[in-house]
Amino acid sequence: MVGSGYRPYREYILRAVSGHYRLWLLDTREATWQLDYLVGATAVDTHDTAALFAAARAVTEELPVAGVFTYDESQVVACAELAEELGLPGSPPATIRACRDKAATRAALAAAGLPQPRSSIVDSLAEALAAAEAIGYPVVVKARSLAGSYGVMRADDPEAVATAFATADGAEFFGLDRQETGRVLVEELLTGPEISVDAAIFDGEVLPTTIARKRVGWAPYFEEVGHDVTGDDPLWQDAELLDQVRRVHEALGFTYGATHSEFMLTDAGPRLIEVNARLGGEFIPHLGHLARGCDAVLAAVQAAAGERPDTRQRHSAAAGIRFLYPPTHVETVEVIVHEDRFGPTVREVGLTTHPGDRLALPPVARLNRYAHVLASGESAEQVLADLAEAEQLVELVATPIEPPVT
Repeated sequence: MVGSGYRPYREYILRAVSGHYRLWLLDTREATWQLDYLVGATAVDTHDTAALFAAARAVTEELPVAGVFTYDESQVVACAELAEELGLPGSPPATIRACRDKAATRAALAAAGLPQPRSSIVDSLAEALAAAEAIGYPVVVKARSLAGSYGVMRADDPEAVATAFATADGAEFFGLDRQETGRVLVEELLTGPEISVDAAIFDGEVLPTTIARKRVGWAPYFEEVGHDVTGDDPLWQDAELLDQVRRVHEALGFTYGATHSEFMLTDAGPRLIEVNARLGGEFIPHLGHLARGCDAVLAAVQAAAGERPDTRQRHSAAAGIRFLYPPTHVETVEVIVHEDRFGPTVREVGLTTHPGDRLALPPVARLNRYAHVLASGESAEQVLADLAEAEQLVELVATPIEPPVT
């Protein structure tokens, strides 16, 4: 496994995988909390391809290695190259690069005749303004090769395009590589419910594992504030959506691995926003496991090991999560969890700030949450009710601060 990520959001993945496979971790830092789930670990600069390959070969000389796995967006291309180098299951590196490059994704889908929003690559504000005028306002301006909605902004007029272009052109996200030119896309704004589909791919067959309904906030910045999953979601019977999921993967050339695809359910039908060549973040695979009994994490690792994934639904329930943000830029004093206010389906609260932390909001910073609340149970109505006022369950005591200088 390459990379381990942020413990509060990713530990559940290591826990799930280690119950079925022996794990050796290749990570930039020395393993600490991860050791409970590993048979061994190597500290190596995972962004140095030669060093990563050498560290992996050293493991293969000591132990049988069945596959290469990552859920870290910054590692997906290197891991595809590593799997190819070691002769292990995986999709072609060119496929994974096409997912990292949203313009390449659009080109592959256009060649396959798949419907999608109008999109233009731009190099300058003048080109962005011309593209917005040609597409028609409102538009979405986005960084071409980032993740987590970084560098993505709605623009309703030329002034907003100027702000959005500067944001997208200058955005960075955990060291992800960006193009030297053509770094920004201007796209048609899609409207409708937004969803995500996680899938495992085995020998070219696309096996969906989780369908989640996304909640966004902090317009015009598309910040993810929650997700909901139900085992009996009618989207599982939506032939058009499922066919598009299959055709998207076919157009991109996926053979083995896991993906997280985002769609907008428009009046004209499902339209792809992007494909990520990894498991979904934000606890989405965990929500799917709680709601359907299908373990998307295990399915992803099975595919990476060249084993047919088990994607059967075992029960039908509901699960949801809400991410809590401060009302303004603040410095944390303390966080108080009010367990006496919990509804019957509240299952987990995670705190992601500490006294003295400074939390800034979009557009200054992204994903500066102070906590999350996760609920699951048999009744979707009860889950939604228990999450309706999640901010009342976890109280942030903080001091307002001046907006940080960008």
